[in-house]
Amino acid sequence: MPEPAKKTEAPAETPAEAPAETPVNGPGESSVNPEQAPEAPAAAPTKEESPTPAQDAPPAEDPHPPDTRQDLTGLFTEKPQSGEVTVGGNITFVAKVNAESLLKKPTIKWFKGKWMDLASKSGKHLQLKETYDRNTKVYTFEMQIIAAKNNFAGGYRCEVSSKDKFDSCNFELAVHEAPVTEGLDIRAAFRRTSTDGNEDSGELDFSALLKKREAVQVSTDPDVDVWKILTSAPPSEYEKIAFQYGITDLRGMLKRLKKMKKEEKKSEAFLKKLDPAYQVSKGHKIKLAVEVANSDVEVKWLKNGQELHPTGSKYIFESVGNMRYLTINHCSLADDAAYSCVVGEDKCTTELFVKEPPVTIVKNLEDQMVMKGERVELECEVSEEGASVKWEKDGVELTRDESFKYRFKKDGCKHVLIINEATKEDCGHYKVKTNGGESMAELMVQEKELEVYQSIADLTVKAKDQAVFKCEVSDENVKGIWYKNGVEVKPDARINITHIGRIHKLTIDDVKPEDEGDYTFVPDGHAFNLSAKLNFLEVKIDYVPRQDPPKIHLDCMGRTTDSTIIVVAGNKLRLDVPITGDPAPTVIWTKGEKRIATNSLKASSVKPEGEETAGRTTTWTAKNGEVVTEGDGRVHVETTKGHCIFTIEGAERQDEGCYSVVVRNPAGEDTADINVKVVDVPDPPQTPTILSVGEDSCVVQWEPPAFNGGEPIIGYVLERKKLKSYRWMRLNFDPYPGTTYEARRMIEGVPYEMRVYAVNGIGMSRHSPASQPFVPVAPTSEPIGLSVSDVSDTTITLKWRQPERIGSAELEGYGVEYCKEGTDEWIPAMQGLTDRTSMVIKDLTTGDKLQFRVRAYNMAGPSAPATLAQPVTIREIMQRPKIWLPRNLRQTLMKKVGDTVNIVIPFQGKPRPKVTWSKEGEVLNPTFASVRNSEVDTILFIRKTERKHSGKYDLQVQIENVEDTASVTLQIVDLPGPSQGLKIADVWGFNVALEWKPPKDNGNCEITGYTIQKADKKTMEWFTVYEQYRRTNCVVSDLIMGNEYLFRVFAINLVGLSPEPCTTKDSVYIQKTGIIYKPPSYKDHDFSEAPKFTHPLVNRSIIAGYSATLSCSVRGIPKPKVTWYKNKMDITNEPKFRMLSKQGVLTLEIRKPCPFDGGVYMCKAVNDSGEDVVECKLEVRPQIAKEDKKEKKDAKK
Repeated sequence: MPEPAKKTEAPAETPAEAPAETPVNGPGESSVNPEQAPEAPAAAPTKEESPTPAQDAPPAEDPHPPDTRQDLTGLFTEKPQSGEVTVGGNITFVAKVNAESLLKKPTIKWFKGKWMDLASKSGKHLQLKETYDRNTKVYTFEMQIIAAKNNFAGGYRCEVSSKDKFDSCNFELAVHEAPVTEGLDIRAAFRRTSTDGNEDSGELDFSALLKKREAVQVSTDPDVDVWKILTSAPPSEYEKIAFQYGITDLRGMLKRLKKMKKEEKKSEAFLKKLDPAYQVSKGHKIKLAVEVANSDVEVKWLKNGQELHPTGSKYIFESVGNMRYLTINHCSLADDAAYSCVVGEDKCTTELFVKEPPVTIVKNLEDQMVMKGERVELECEVSEEGASVKWEKDGVELTRDESFKYRFKKDGCKHVLIINEATKEDCGHYKVKTNGGESMAELMVQEKELEVYQSIADLTVKAKDQAVFKCEVSDENVKGIWYKNGVEVKPDARINITHIGRIHKLTIDDVKPEDEGDYTFVPDGHAFNLSAKLNFLEVKIDYVPRQDPPKIHLDCMGRTTDSTIIVVAGNKLRLDVPITGDPAPTVIWTKGEKRIATNSLKASSVKPEGEETAGRTTTWTAKNGEVVTEGDGRVHVETTKGHCIFTIEGAERQDEGCYSVVVRNPAGEDTADINVKVVDVPDPPQTPTILSVGEDSCVVQWEPPAFNGGEPIIGYVLERKKLKSYRWMRLNFDPYPGTTYEARRMIEGVPYEMRVYAVNGIGMSRHSPASQPFVPVAPTSEPIGLSVSDVSDTTITLKWRQPERIGSAELEGYGVEYCKEGTDEWIPAMQGLTDRTSMVIKDLTTGDKLQFRVRAYNMAGPSAPATLAQPVTIREIMQRPKIWLPRNLRQTLMKKVGDTVNIVIPFQGKPRPKVTWSKEGEVLNPTFASVRNSEVDTILFIRKTERKHSGKYDLQVQIENVEDTASVTLQIVDLPGPSQGLKIADVWGFNVALEWKPPKDNGNCEITGYTIQKADKKTMEWFTVYEQYRRTNCVVSDLIMGNEYLFRVFAINLVGLSPEPCTTKDSVYIQKTGIIYKPPSYKDHDFSEAPKFTHPLVNRSIIAGYSATLSCSVRGIPKPKVTWYKNKMDITNEPKFRMLSKQGVLTLEIRKPCPFDGGVYMCKAVNDSGEDVVECKLEVRPQIAKEDKKEKKDAKK
């Protein structure tokens, strides 16, 4: 059991305690002023150095650091400053508060440490004083420490409060040892602490001896500003400086340093500084403004530390009164900087942030289709030059890699993505992004397929003639090799191989019989070849008689007389017919019934029409009067020895038919028919039609072409493009056999067009007309949250929310359907669509069980349906009446006279309830207030309120015998009436005391204050003295001597000032100097009273470990001195106990008691008039462990 502290009493020679009101100015006292006392770090004594405090000394410093709350309102006009004093000396701390703006006298509290209130510690070592100056309206509070001791050192706090305002200030006290003039007295150092006169009692105090050792040299130079040294030193030197200047509370020092750094120095040059930052859009202007204290002062504006000068219209400097303006026009990114305004040595700084407008895409990317190995350039145009863009492929950002596959090019507003030698891996969707938009395009890379525009044809030539094999392919860069019977052909003097553009030629001069064979052209890098046969025609001329009939030798070419020759439209039709006959026969060509031309082989050359040549006859004949001559430039007839050649340049469709050749001479004639068929590309298909669209696809259909070109249609090729683009993109490279095609890989929400080509064995037709524009869209997702809101006998109310995914197409509306249970027939609930997300379906049959569903519609069609979980029976459900009173109506509703009242109160109930409004038990008259009711709410409406409308309004909602009630309190307020009985209570010096009574009519609300005004009787100009003054009496000061004054008072409530003031009947004349006021003499009344406990201590039983308090109350004048005892032992200085005193209520706090703290506690109050004692018994019960509790419960069971 710990031994209780011994009682200590003051020695007999200690002077009597000084009254609290009288300041003690003994020798060695030092008063600390803000200008004189330098701040010094608090040197708290160590635990070994702290002597036992005297009875009236302030308590030892709390181990917690002092409160460091920041100032909230700044009530102090002068704050107490830190100070230092020697042991045994006196010091005074002063705080001043200006009460001019306060409605109530401020309350001040002095603390030591964090929570120790010093008000109850007043005594011979501590005195508190308070004075008030009526002229300056300043309260002065003083705390005097008398005969300071070492344990008085530490942190202190002063707090002042007045109504809703608060301010606090921290300061510190350092106590130094008195200088030692004599040698060390070891006996005095080992003195005992007892003060009862017994030399052998008490304990030895080693602290005085230990303090005199000189182990640490602490600098006590009062001229050194330690805080200035700390603020300029690096944090690594803090511990060294604290050790040098004797600062032991390092944590408190760091907190104070942090607070000092946060305190901003109030500028004397600026009344209003620049804001910390400003923001402006690029291209706009901004105006920076500061307010200076001196209207004549010149300011400088700096940008990033460089002074600004007026240059054109960019910077404009303005000076209007105390305001200084800097206007920056046409802000650009170069104006994004730090700006400062300098006045002398003062400066305020701000940051200007220039916000760039969003960069939009002016020209979108276009889809491209390229062949493998080609260069690709994706180009877009943005709204601003030099803007940054980001390129992505299939959602992955593109960057410059080591292979330099991607290159990014900027040219003003144009941005280009370049892909060198495109491959199949480069296929995909490419996207360019800016901070204001994006654009997407698709790139398709196809393998190069070599197309043959003209194949090589079989040739039949005679000896010494020239044979030319010619072919044309799609790629001019493709090379090839010529073969004869599988052996490569090498060029020589007779054989020439040429490659010019897309045309490859093999020319054989002076054809010989050994040149006959199969010739093949094989393109490099392609798995196909072109083949043709060279036939050598050996002409054998036998001797025939002079009269040899003509003969047509078509069989020598491997053909029959009815053979058909196919020619492609646009190509040359050449019919080379070998003939014989002597004399030279005349050749007549006819097409059907038409005679085309004749030629006689009497000459070796052909002359133009109209010319005659010796030995040759040229005859042009025609049947039915139609003659075809060489003049039309398209049909040519040529005869040579042994051959007749018929040529049509650029065969056309009408050239198709049966051609007859007739050779005739005097010996006879011969005839042969040649069928010619002209084949062409087909006509373009009909305009394609879009059958349906999806999220990224569409289904397109078209009709076959009217003419297939003479060859069967192999298939179709489709192309698409974006509506605003000029680039068509092919969708298939192999002909598609059908007439319905599903196109995919489109971008949702972008309009497209489609067109179709027809393909036959000859080639591809012209494109069809473009389809109507269409937009790939997908149906929305199903509506969500479908539920039943209300059901009656014939109607049902459904509600839902819009789909989570709507897509790029606009939502057209919702379709609602229902079907009876057991059937599959869905019946539309209405014609067309509804835009709302709720619907009332009427005219239903009572008792039916119906299922309902809702679908959302857009351009792509209906969405998936949202269906109720189970069918609904059409029958009204009884619902109890319930009033949902709004939160704001649960308290008094206050309105001004003349305002409009519109109270809406929702309720529920089925069937429709009966609604009744009443006031003070009587149903509301329609002329008094209007009531409007609906199925879900009721409205109380008063167009123009009056005072009589105040009161409690009751609302009743009733269905048969079930009802619900609610009430609303309405308070109609008005301006108050004038105050009553304003009179002059007293006049002295330059002051007048006024008194009045509250107004009879307060306007139906609380009077919040008064406005007091004064007027000189000469001028009768009224000036306000007090506003929002709460009391009904006041003192008007600072009146002018020799003037006569009138006074008046306005009452104020929530509505405003009273219309009429209350004015004093008589005026007040302020007497001149020389007249002395003699106050009446009164006999002092003795208010002294012996202490008496008005509430005794009560016996208590507590549990160990939980803090407890003992409370009582005492009364007495003057304020009695209170002492607490435990088992008749003084516990005033015990750290386990905390004594509190507030307004006569005494509290003893026992911190975490143990069973040994039980006993008899006594409180003793003593003053000059007597004393009183009260006591109680305290029992401390030990805690019961959880296992014991469980055993007790088991025992009870």
